[in-house]
Amino acid sequence: MSLDTDYYELLGVDRSADERTLKSAYRKVAMECHPDRNPGDAESEAKFKAVSEAYDVLKDPQKRAAYDQYGKAAFENGGMGGGGAAGFGDFADIFESFFGEGFGGGGRQNGPARGADLRYDLEITLDEAFHGKSTSITIDVAVTCDKCGGSGSASDAGMRMCNLCGGTGKVRAQQGFFVVERTCPNCQGRGQVISDPCSKCHGEGRVDERKTISIDIPPGVDEGTRIRVAGKGEAGPNGAAAGDLYIFIHLKRHKVFERDGTTLFCRAPISFSKAALGGEIEIPGLDGTKHAIKIPEGIQSGKQIRQRGAGMPVLQGRGNGDLVVQIDVETPTRLSAKQKEILREFQETETGKESPNSEGFFERVKSIWDELTE
Repeated sequence: MSLDTDYYELLGVDRSADERTLKSAYRKVAMECHPDRNPGDAESEAKFKAVSEAYDVLKDPQKRAAYDQYGKAAFENGGMGGGGAAGFGDFADIFESFFGEGFGGGGRQNGPARGADLRYDLEITLDEAFHGKSTSITIDVAVTCDKCGGSGSASDAGMRMCNLCGGTGKVRAQQGFFVVERTCPNCQGRGQVISDPCSKCHGEGRVDERKTISIDIPPGVDEGTRIRVAGKGEAGPNGAAAGDLYIFIHLKRHKVFERDGTTLFCRAPISFSKAALGGEIEIPGLDGTKHAIKIPEGIQSGKQIRQRGAGMPVLQGRGNGDLVVQIDVETPTRLSAKQKEILREFQETETGKESPNSEGFFERVKSIWDELTE
């Protein structure tokens, strides 16, 4: 294909192509002929510049209209300011497709890549979350090779300067008006290549190993709390820094308490007589003490009583949340003959004032019935 070919033919699109089609076609052709994919190929480099020029014109409505009417002559002698390399944003799209990097400050740092972060899911009890605990976990992780010290080379003589980047760890590419700098793909930013790899790590500078790691879990952690253990992730390749280990906390279900933040909830069934006469119950707290919960006379099922400061500790803070006890009044089901007799005597003395909610309900029902029968 001649590089003087019509712009539409260079991109392989119809003259009616919309902006989205143009951009897709440009990316495809530019990636195929990009100099980084065709090192030393002058024809590919020239084609890349030509398709970049074509897209630069056709993506702009005014330039495209001028080109459609006058062809390339519309941009000669300074007309429209057209031609040249693709714009800043277009290079970013292409380079990100090639290297996964941004253009102009948003890309990866030069040098060997840092090791990967690791995740470990740890299940603990609510009691352990209350008090905190020290524990240890065992993980399989890449660690720095002890034979070569992370260099990846069997000896100092086995390292030589990278001939692609000249030992800088970075390579540059001229693209129109821009100079793009990225990590050297030959040495991965180290500036050196290995000619005599370490027999243990095979030049990687790290090996897989099973490690036991101690962890301190602070009081007050909750479901989903993330604990960062710096430098305990995977070792980076060729001696690069290790990543971090993240411990994600999961709580086992407790047989008595439920939790919402720093508030603890529990349900406490009480007898009919205690609900009527009032009294006191004891709830054993996670702190090891027994909390006395005062029951007022005539308490109803569903009523909640709050005990200040008897809940979960505040994570990395001071104090505790509250304990909320929901009262469930239990109707007796196994009554002796004497108990039944006493309840019948009580029933005979009822006036309806003892249970105002029931009395009010049945009065409303009666009024509805009277209205229906009038």
